[in-house]
Amino acid sequence: MNLLEKLHSEVASLSKSERKVADVILADPHGAIHKSIATLAQLADVSEPTVNRFCRTLGAKGYPDFKLQLAQSLVKGTPFVNRHVEQDDSIEDFTGKIFESTMAALNVTRKHIDIETLEQAIEALSQAKKISFFGLGASASVAHDAQNKFLRFDTPVMFSDDVLMQRMAAINSGPGDVIVFISHTGRTKALCEIAAIARQTKAKVLGITAFPSPLADECEMVLSTQVPEDTDVYMPMASRIAQLVLIDVLITGYTLRRGPDFRDKLRLIKESLRDSRFGKASHP
Repeated sequence: MNLLEKLHSEVASLSKSERKVADVILADPHGAIHKSIATLAQLADVSEPTVNRFCRTLGAKGYPDFKLQLAQSLVKGTPFVNRHVEQDDSIEDFTGKIFESTMAALNVTRKHIDIETLEQAIEALSQAKKISFFGLGASASVAHDAQNKFLRFDTPVMFSDDVLMQRMAAINSGPGDVIVFISHTGRTKALCEIAAIARQTKAKVLGITAFPSPLADECEMVLSTQVPEDTDVYMPMASRIAQLVLIDVLITGYTLRRGPDFRDKLRLIKESLRDSRFGKASHP
């Protein structure tokens, strides 16, 4: 994990004054490497010793070493591939990098999961009259996967990756309905507008998205993956896998909350689908 990723993952554990420094750097990491310690301290409204303490907390020897590590972490890989991949990487190199970055992203998400919010989300889903999953672009595949998994249950569920359909569904939602918005960046204007509509209808709105973000502001509950992946430049990879894992966590919680009788029903559904597949021994 490079310095910028470490800063993203540890910002919540920093002291109040150190978090001010982190906020300035995260707002403009490229600009931060050109600022003097005095300028950075002034922008963050803290003292210079606080900036030095912040640098040591992040594992740097001091401010100059911190700026060097920050500059190294901003060196970008091949656009639209993966931020860790370089043009001259061998197949073995980039395969290893993709697996390692994905495992690191999952670990970051696991460490930062808000258990209280997770509990609230599972409770809302288990009590829902209807569940909807909305996503656009790359996040649409995650929303679709969530619908496929929730279709096993007896709660009506829908998926949409169409803005007009999402808007109409949100307008027709009401108390007891749960709408799950999935977006890595949380900056898609259409989703933010639809989430605001859903809140007005008194539906429960859950965001699997970045925090803080405009979409998070419109959501009653937010589960954040905390994956430092710039999907404006790179094709989303690790962030999408982290979202899928969060969906699995919600499904597991939903199933357990419904009790043993419900799990017996799921077993019957699974058995009823058995004839739709060839047996394992039927193919040489």
